[in-house]
Amino acid sequence: MKVAIVGASGAVGQELLRILDERNFPLDDLVLFGSERSAGTKYTFKGKEYEVKLLQHNDDFKGVDIAFTSAGAGTSKEFAQDITKFGAVMIDNSSAFRMDDDVPLVVPECNAEDSLNRPRGIIANPNYTTIMMVVVLKPLEKISHIKRIRVSSYQSASGAGAAAMAELEQQYKELVNGQPVTVKKFPHQLAYNVIPQIDVFQPNGYTKEEMKMFNETRKIMHTDAKCSATCVRVSSLRSHSESVWIETEKPISVEEAQKAIAAADGCTLVDDPANLVYPMPLETAGKDDVFVGRVRKDLAEDNGLTFWLSGDQIRKGAALNAVQIAEYLLKVGNVK
Repeated sequence: MKVAIVGASGAVGQELLRILDERNFPLDDLVLFGSERSAGTKYTFKGKEYEVKLLQHNDDFKGVDIAFTSAGAGTSKEFAQDITKFGAVMIDNSSAFRMDDDVPLVVPECNAEDSLNRPRGIIANPNYTTIMMVVVLKPLEKISHIKRIRVSSYQSASGAGAAAMAELEQQYKELVNGQPVTVKKFPHQLAYNVIPQIDVFQPNGYTKEEMKMFNETRKIMHTDAKCSATCVRVSSLRSHSESVWIETEKPISVEEAQKAIAAADGCTLVDDPANLVYPMPLETAGKDDVFVGRVRKDLAEDNGLTFWLSGDQIRKGAALNAVQIAEYLLKVGNVK
């Protein structure tokens, strides 16, 4: 089993290395790729040193079984043919192919079997906010069909990459020291602030991030449910959170919902508000599961339910989900 990571030096690429190690992914050989800036960098994996190779249009992917790509949509589109032409399965973490009809969009807890039908050899990893939400929606959908979803996300700096995390830390230092605040990675100062914009605005007034939640949820869950989202950047460093309202065909009790969530793969119920116990980014960062709390009936809709979730978007929202897809393919013997 030969595995490649494209974008090995980025936040998701580094997390992929950690997760492959932690989960003892059965690889025999590993090859790392990056840009001119990161080529030549060396990383240690399971006691062996690997040097990042420059990603080029050549035959470097010959013999690769699985390629994890996390270097941006432009890079994924440009190099997809090079990566897949010898039969490698490309598990792509960018937005490049998510809504293409001939590319499956997969969250293993929801639709693992979709990954088996990949005409182009590509499987898309969904947006992190969508991944975390559908992991929780799936067990509730089994109780009663979800008709409508309303969600507000509270997304940490890490969603914009390692440089954005560094900028947030830098902003706090600058403010404490009375220095001018550096603003490069975000449209406004993030420290001591929230920014109600993630990605660019569309003609309908929603951002691309918000429209991803609408479109990706429907594709992953094979549902007609409509999702209205407001995505907000907050000044936590790592781990995203979401406040979710759903309307179902039949009412779901709080107890039913809690039981289903607690039993679901990839979910951990943390719901004891009387004792101030609920999921928070400080506690979910670095964890694999999506943590859910504050489950309660919606006061504005008889068949409504609302809950709060928090999860590490670099792990389950990106790298872990990709590795879980690969693990599923190996389990069912669906890799060349």
